[in-house]
Amino acid sequence: MKNFAITIVALFLLLIPRGIQSFTPSPNIRQQHALGIPVDIISASSSSSSSSIVPSIPTVTFSSTTLFGKKEARAQGNESKRKKERVKKVKDDVIEVEGVVLESLPNAMFRCAIDGAPETQEPVLATISGKIRKNFVKILVGDKVLIELSPYDLTRGRITFRYR
Repeated sequence: MKNFAITIVALFLLLIPRGIQSFTPSPNIRQQHALGIPVDIISASSSSSSSSIVPSIPTVTFSSTTLFGKKEARAQGNESKRKKERVKKVKDDVIEVEGVVLESLPNAMFRCAIDGAPETQEPVLATISGKIRKNFVKILVGDKVLIELSPYDLTRGRITFRYR
């Protein structure tokens, strides 16, 4: 134990004249350490005449243009999507009409009046489409909606879009 304490004190006294530079590693060593590369260094300025041994590993430099945060990457990806015009698929087997929600019923059902229809016509009983339901689009009384009607039953429909 006594020999260990003497060794520590001797090493400390040897390092004091060199100044603070002996305690801070060079930037190249910091990069290698950050990348997880083991680095063994023997100082050339020590009392023995050995040279410094540093492994020859190429340093990796990152440019600021290749690294993005999560939001910046999304913004770049979304930019190209905004430029494209949305092409609507033509549906032959359904009738699409615009309407207004008159009444909200249980189990995500709505009574909707079709725009341009006479007032004597009964309102359509409409449910929410799967995509609207999964995306939690809120439909309230008075909202203008797009309804798909089946040609076989014109009294029931499916709400596929809510206008803003």
